[in-house]
Amino acid sequence: MDDVIIVGAGIGGLTLGLALHRTNIPCRIFESVPEIRAVGVGINLLPHAARELAALGLEAALAKVAIQTTDATFFNRFGQLIYQEPLGRAAGYDHPQFSIHRGDLQMVLLDAFRSRAGHDRIVTGRHCLGVEQDEAGVTVTFSDGAGGANRFDVRGRVAVACDGINSAVRRQFYPDEGEPRYSGVNMWRGVTRWKPMLSGASMVRAGWLSHGKMVIYPIRAADSAGLQLINWVAEIETPNYRRRDWNRAGSLDDFIGPFSDWHFDWCDVPALIRAADSVLEFPMVDQEPLSRWSFGRVTLLGDAAHPMVPRGSNGAGQAILDARALTAALLEYADPAAALSAYEQQRLEATTRIVLTNRTNPPDAILREVFERTQDTPFKAIEEVISREELVALSDSYKRVAGYSKDALRR
Repeated sequence: MDDVIIVGAGIGGLTLGLALHRTNIPCRIFESVPEIRAVGVGINLLPHAARELAALGLEAALAKVAIQTTDATFFNRFGQLIYQEPLGRAAGYDHPQFSIHRGDLQMVLLDAFRSRAGHDRIVTGRHCLGVEQDEAGVTVTFSDGAGGANRFDVRGRVAVACDGINSAVRRQFYPDEGEPRYSGVNMWRGVTRWKPMLSGASMVRAGWLSHGKMVIYPIRAADSAGLQLINWVAEIETPNYRRRDWNRAGSLDDFIGPFSDWHFDWCDVPALIRAADSVLEFPMVDQEPLSRWSFGRVTLLGDAAHPMVPRGSNGAGQAILDARALTAALLEYADPAAALSAYEQQRLEATTRIVLTNRTNPPDAILREVFERTQDTPFKAIEEVISREELVALSDSYKRVAGYSKDALRR
């Protein structure tokens, strides 16, 4: 009865479980799928998120399976260098920026939670249907997997919905919210075994959304053949889209055209795309920020609370910061409702700013600025288009909003 019930064993749910266990707050995690497997593609852990995972004793485990990203490098669609800046420890941060396969990150978190809290503290094949509460606690109702006929009621002290953008708990409190908001940009994502490019630890952003933009970065170290696992994302303004599904296969013919002439000295982009193990397609979507996440003994966390378009490498990181803040609040306040309210007060406004900034001025706004000033033509010298001071200001402004400027982390 004293358990914190965590709905969902994704990045946010597992991080919360580890943080609660570390502070001796009992919890149980319930996951919809019958078996948790390493799925997905690449994500980034910015220094503020890496710091939180390091505090949980996970930095060494992450370093074994991730790339410590050293630089962000921006090009136009003609392959011309626009801007480059160091990242993570190379930029003087106390903690690295990790580029990592989402499945690898989830497995690091899962293995740590099972070894520390016990295998019985995580239950799979339990799909959340809804939650009720009274003065003594909460009751979460699960089925035996999505669409399962059997029902299971679990009692706890607090319930935390970490079940993503299609959260059943969020839908219970906001039944009329509607479908996620489409940004007008569709994405195709893949991973390719490829030779290292640039520094071998670069995050590349190139092109612009109206004509085709690419994000490319390695997520696993080179194998015995000298090939890294390279994550790439193709983003194109597209009026039509299909509902988000992490497992929907994409077709090369639907998006490779705009990149067919991207043959650069640092990468043959169409060859990289065609060599992918597989291609996934899904739209860039988010939701309008909510006015509240917490309802008595129930709250939302991560994508269930603040789904954001994946620009700025910040979605997983904000879920990790949520977990830290919620754990601290549960330690500070004896009253569960007061704890969840304090957590919301700390995190809601901050994540709202990021959701809105990701729509308009994320780090790739640098590409938009150059695209507009050059009218999508090659330049003779980037200094004739935009000053380095302006480029630095564009980059630094996002770091401040997202909470990972050096000053913010020192505070």
